Amino acid sequence: MSVRQAQQEISSEEFTGWLAFYQLEPFGDLVADLRHGVLTRTLANVNRNPKTRPDPYRLNDFIHWGELAGDAEPEPEPILLDDPEAQSKLIMAQIFGIKGAET
Repeated sequence: MSVRQAQQEISSEEFTGWLAFYQLEPFGDLVADLRHGVLTRTLANVNRNPKTRPDPYRLNDFIHWGELAGDAEPEPEPILLDDPEAQSKLIMAQIFGIKGAET
């Protein structure tokens, strides 16, 4: 669904719930890429000739993005506001680029 539809159909509470769920159980294309990389690495290591390649394949050999490639930045500290309305506006601003959020 589009951002406009999501804003009309999903409450801030539900959206925050989905964000929390994603932190516990990530989903989407990046997770699918990682899952595929693990499988590919396993297959390559099972069929690896230890004489010609003594070191096993690493995940970095198959996935070349993000923290796996050593490009990870430290996790930023969460911004927690006392006012729930201001917190919701901040979330909307960060995710959807909606103006008027207090930081």
